[in-house]
Amino acid sequence: MRAEIFSIGTEWLIGERMDTNAGWLAARLPALGIQLQGVSLIGDNLLMLTAGFRRALEHSDLILTPGGLGPTQDALTREAIAATLNETPTVDPEGLGTLEQTFRQRGRRPRGSIPPSDSSNPISTTSVSKNPPWRNTML
Repeated sequence: MRAEIFSIGTEWLIGERMDTNAGWLAARLPALGIQLQGVSLIGDNLLMLTAGFRRALEHSDLILTPGGLGPTQDALTREAIAATLNETPTVDPEGLGTLEQTFRQRGRRPRGSIPPSDSSNPISTTSVSKNPPWRNTML
């Protein structure tokens, strides 16, 4: 299996933050039988992200987008993947309800949209992250 890692966020490009996620992942992929094709730093720009996903799909079986600072106003990863798939993100009411309940307890507000072709398991109260997890088979 071939993979690419996308570290997404303008904070990486302007030196505001150091990307340690990509190196951590890259060190662990060979043991899983995954050949890393490349690591890309891409800013919060819908057109650049969509182009990056389309390019990566030409030579990779898996694209990893490790988490960053959480759901920020300029976070466009889900929208870019949906655009790559020619889809419009939708809101999963059950998953959003679970996230809202958990985030209310933490004094925060989640982002609950997912691409319609999402094939992830329903979100449970035992595994709630800043953004709802999802996976998609693009090829």
